[in-house]
Amino acid sequence: MNVSEDFLRSANRQFLYYKTLGEKAIEQLVPEQLFISLNDDTNSIATIVKHLHGNMLSRWTDFLTTDGEKEWRNRDGEFDASTELSNQTKEHVLKQWNQGWECLFNTLNSLKPEDLSKIIYIRNEGHTVLEAINRQLAHYPYHVGQMVFYAKILKKSEWTSLSIPKNKSNDYNADKFSKDKSKKHFTDDELDKLK
Repeated sequence: MNVSEDFLRSANRQFLYYKTLGEKAIEQLVPEQLFISLNDDTNSIATIVKHLHGNMLSRWTDFLTTDGEKEWRNRDGEFDASTELSNQTKEHVLKQWNQGWECLFNTLNSLKPEDLSKIIYIRNEGHTVLEAINRQLAHYPYHVGQMVFYAKILKKSEWTSLSIPKNKSNDYNADKFSKDKSKKHFTDDELDKLK
């Protein structure tokens, strides 16, 4: 496997990891909790999902041929909580979540190693495909982290950890170091743990 193929595989695994992390946070909440915001300056999990949905559809639709900020996108509307009132169901939130990720993975899986050096545009600013992927690999985990943190606050003591549980680092490390060295992606074990 060459470096470009390895990068595409790694990016795919990382996106899948963060998608799964977000889903595991959402699963722990009752539907009403998805629409709670602490104040006027915070977004509910449903609003974050709506933003990710809009961003993913805009960025990954016709990825190689059109600007990543589509004319039909209403970014400001993604943060307008009043538009959620008619769609306050967990099913609707998960539908948006899955549509966005499906668009991303369909495009990512269609890319070839030679595409990584091509130039694409986001708001008329040129990026190599590799840079554009890295941009989204920073953006989406930022929001998934918000979702996980917010879900943890909402659940309080009933939270099931999605990473190494508190005060369990030594056990985790002991398990890792008890195994032979091997080359694998860091998400391989993490995705298995989240299943």
